Amino acid sequence: MSNHFTGLSLGPPLGDQRLDLCDLYAFQSPSDTSRTVIILNANPNADALHPEAIYRINIDTDGDLQTDVALSFVFSKPQDGLQTFSVFLARGAQAREAEAVGEKIVTDAKVSFGETPNIVTAGDYTFFAGSRSDAFFFDFDGIKNLFDIRGKRNFTEPHLTGKSPWTGVDSNTQANVFSIAVELPTRELDPKPEIRIWGRCSLRENGALNHVDRAGHPSVSSFFNTDDTKLEYNASEPVNDRSRWLEQFVHLMGHTGNYSREEAIAAIDKERTLPDVLSFDPSKPAKYPNGRIFTDDVIDYRLAFLTKGECPASGLKPHADTLNEFPYLGAPHPRK
Repeated sequence: MSNHFTGLSLGPPLGDQRLDLCDLYAFQSPSDTSRTVIILNANPNADALHPEAIYRINIDTDGDLQTDVALSFVFSKPQDGLQTFSVFLARGAQAREAEAVGEKIVTDAKVSFGETPNIVTAGDYTFFAGSRSDAFFFDFDGIKNLFDIRGKRNFTEPHLTGKSPWTGVDSNTQANVFSIAVELPTRELDPKPEIRIWGRCSLRENGALNHVDRAGHPSVSSFFNTDDTKLEYNASEPVNDRSRWLEQFVHLMGHTGNYSREEAIAAIDKERTLPDVLSFDPSKPAKYPNGRIFTDDVIDYRLAFLTKGECPASGLKPHADTLNEFPYLGAPHPRK
């Protein structure tokens, strides 16, 4: 996740920003710790989402890496700058179907593109979908300096020469993103004691529904993916992650941090990098890697992980326009 800079060479899925999952957050509601907030951000252009896609929040409640609760969001075809969304809630075996199935708990609610959010309730659930200020902060030019990128992505050779690569400039201070947010009673998720969450974007093409992007750990897909494996990675399921991707991750970490194989596997196991899902124990304070909050500096975290602690911190500060009330992300910045 945190895939805002996959454009270095990977670009968005199928070249379409609407299909690009950017960030996944999970934390306790600031006003009621008995409620859980999950936010899945997509489309760094912050305009309408794809009407032929399904945007899914998958939740595993019992640790078997199979979806037990699924919230599927589908969007209408935009007309005259307007779009609507509907939400389906599925549980158990039905939640593991690829289609948007289950109970339709929101029907044709208005997507928000302006400053005032359209907040929708369905029983004890609260929903929002629309453009918001992006909370993700990072030094894009510093990342380019660190990896000496000349027109293509090369995340296997960080240049740690003693001179800091960072410019001190947050590249995302005026950025917007399309946010999908839900708040619900934690008891509905029945954590034992934690839940595992991942986002999924699936696109209908020629009558088939294809998985084109997914989101779990912040910045994992951005740094560990390759041009050759990105399509397979985005289409794959978390239950298969360790058997399929462990060796690729170990190999990369040998380059970026001079990890031995044993050291790399120990680091992956300690963080639980694989499977690529976001774990959250609601009985403990949210802070990555237990869930994720807006103040988590996930780029500093990931680069320290990759370089075995050798990469200096960027020194950036979290954005100050987040809210203490739903939908938690601030109003969108004016379009230039």
